[in-house]
Amino acid sequence: MSSDLPVPRTAVALGITDPVERARAELKAALAAIEEKANVPKRVAKATDRTIATARSFARRNPTGATAAVVVAAALVGVAVWGIVRLYTR
Repeated sequence: MSSDLPVPRTAVALGITDPVERARAELKAALAAIEEKANVPKRVAKATDRTIATARSFARRNPTGATAAVVVAAALVGVAVWGIVRLYTR
């Protein structure tokens, strides 16, 4: 039973009988997994894209709620900056 679905970079294909080829495939998959885990800028970019997509869909569904969220976020940033400046000037 075989499938036409591609194997992810971090997985080893089933059905490899040659031990050398299997070891190479396992090493390649392990290195790909390490690269995926250690590439922080790529992971941050993916998370940012997901967050932006979620925010845009929320804004399309609920424009009033999105506007309120932006106003609250701006107020919180303003209060935080005011507090930091106040602590610094004392």
